[in-house]
Amino acid sequence: MPHLRWNPLLRTYTMVAANRQSRPHLPKDYCPFCPGCGKVPDDYDVYVYANDFPALSILPDVADEQVAFLSGNVYHEAAAYGHCEVILYSPDHYASLFQLPLSHIEKLVSVWKQRQEVLSTDERVKYIFPFENRGEEVGVTMHHPHGQLYAYPFVPLKIKTELDSCKAYYQQYGIPLFEAMNRFELQDGRRIITENEHFVAYLPYFTDYPFGIFIVCKSNMGSFAAFSSAMQNSLAGMLKQITGAFDLVFDRPFPYMMCIHQTPVNSPEYEGCETWYRFHIEFYPPLREKNKVKWYASSEMGAWAAANTLPVEDTAAILRKALHRFTNG
Repeated sequence: MPHLRWNPLLRTYTMVAANRQSRPHLPKDYCPFCPGCGKVPDDYDVYVYANDFPALSILPDVADEQVAFLSGNVYHEAAAYGHCEVILYSPDHYASLFQLPLSHIEKLVSVWKQRQEVLSTDERVKYIFPFENRGEEVGVTMHHPHGQLYAYPFVPLKIKTELDSCKAYYQQYGIPLFEAMNRFELQDGRRIITENEHFVAYLPYFTDYPFGIFIVCKSNMGSFAAFSSAMQNSLAGMLKQITGAFDLVFDRPFPYMMCIHQTPVNSPEYEGCETWYRFHIEFYPPLREKNKVKWYASSEMGAWAAANTLPVEDTAAILRKALHRFTNG
């Protein structure tokens, strides 16, 4: 069964899940996510079920308390409590997110919100993370359109770093960091891709991927739990536009990692953080050219020293052109 191992250098946990070695790899003639197959019902629109190969479990093994004793308290182990869910976007095996009707994407956003509300009632859960991996370039093993959701028993390090940075900025300048980012990007304009009533999409000044779009809420909303119906619909429209534009950048299916960042739950140390932290979606698309991947290699992984291979002012223009093609047929 999975368990958590403490990394004392970064002060966070590594999930160890040997059971994930058994995941199926791109089956040619069978898809367990299609209607009537595997654990999937004969009829569905958006469907949620427990991951067959979870990194976290609601019935985890008991942690090995000897690890701390034997290591002189350098290491320790914790139970890998949590939820790992698969969210099937559509019964259509060949559909991409942007090809779904807007009303269908709105259902998906509603499911994300519903899972946020349900899982946050589990007091052992501290952070809820919906995400999507698209394309073999980011390790996808099943092509059926789907995303996942992890509900962690800790706040992941990247989220913690964002939260701490946003709090420090707010304490120093008196406005939320994401509000300051939005203002600057909208004023500058060169990196803006599109906006609607509730969200703005841009390539941040600092992003480490050539096409690494952020979708940022325009108001101080920390999570799906605070979304109105109008906000859900606005987000659905934004997702349809951005993912549709992606496929027109190089006129090929565009791989990406889509990561939804929101406020922690059941974490008193972050009480009130929606004042200075804001819901947003970060995309990590690995392509730098049609058939060239921008690898996250030694500098990026080993030193956390990101290097973007292209100025985002240039790639933003490419994305705007692709979005114009998408929205105008």
